[in-house]
Parts: sequence; structure tokens; C-alpha cells
Amino acid sequence: MTLFDDANEQRLVERLRQRDERAFNELVRAYEARVFGLVLRMLGRRDEAEDVAQEVFVQVFKAIDQFRGDSKLSTWVFRITVNLCKNRTKYLSRRHDGAHGELDAMEAHAPLDLAKGSSVAHVARPDEELSGRQIEAIVQRAIAGLEPDFREVLLLRDVEDLSYEQIAEITGLPDGTVKSRIHRARAQLRDAVERATGEKIA
Repeated sequence: MTLFDDANEQRLVERLRQRDERAFNELVRAYEARVFGLVLRMLGRRDEAEDVAQEVFVQVFKAIDQFRGDSKLSTWVFRITVNLCKNRTKYLSRRHDGAHGELDAMEAHAPLDLAKGSSVAHVARPDEELSGRQIEAIVQRAIAGLEPDFREVLLLRDVEDLSYEQIAEITGLPDGTVKSRIHRARAQLRDAVERATGEKIA
């Protein structure tokens, strides 16, 4: 998720530190789709995702002086995103409102290929497209059913296509823990989809 080269990113950060409104707008335009897509998949509810995605950029703008440049700006933005999602998930579970309502996050990204753990290309025929949508809805429900710690690493790896090192930076976990959680999340997801569809995934 590197959207700026090093020089342009550094200039953007300096402008943000100077509270340049145009720089803030550039930041939002560059990252809003990816941030909203991740939040929507993590929370599974559009109303909550819209609020949290807005809060991500407010927090980035407020805390930009704390950004030291040890990682890419995108990594730092994702770290804030993941932390706000965790906080929101805890809040919703305390309110017993943690059920994922709309589960319409498939708009944001291509569906997951459970066999490979990667994105799938578009489906051509209408009957296949309908089938693909049904499978994606099942997959989305299965993702929503994962524990948040497993869901976040799965999404960062298999939807956002981030490296293990980037995920470790975002989550603060050791590389080994990241790999272990991704492996377990994929296995849990595969099991959930197989139970829902009654079909074995190769």
C-alpha cells in the first residue's frame, strides 16, 4: 500500500505537521478507499465503518507529530486503523451489538480465494456471477465469525496483500506470531465455509 515515493511522502508529512488543509485532503484521497475497505471488512457494518474510517483520518491528523518515519506512512495509517477497529469491536461487544449486520464488504475488494489465500478474478457468466456472490456472502460471514485477532491478520495479508513484516509492524506482533495466526485464520475460515456449503475446498 505504498502510494507515495519517499520524497513525496516526506513532503506530505511535513505539510501535515504544518496543519496544511490541502495536505490533509490529499492524504484522505490517497487512503480513504483502502482504509474504508479494511474497516468495513473488520467490522462488517457500513454505519460503523463510516464512523471509524472518518475517525482514522482525524487521529492521523491529530497525531502526525508522533510519526517518526520509522515505517512507511501507509503502515502507520493502517496501525491506527486496526487499533480503532479493535476498540470499536470491544465497545460493540460490551453493548452486545457485535453482530455483523450488513456484511456487504465485498464491494470494497475482490473475493478471497480460499484455496490460495489470494484475490480471485471476475466471473464471466451470469450464473457463475450469482454463484460467486453467494460464495462471497458465505465467506464474508465466515470472516465476520473469526476472532478479531485472527480476522485482522487474515485481512491484512489476503485482502490488503501486505507482507508479514508490514503486518508485524502494524499489529506489533512478532513475525512468527503473525504467520501462525494467518495460518490458523485460513484454516478456521476454510472450515467455516466448508460447513456452510457442505463442500470440501481443495
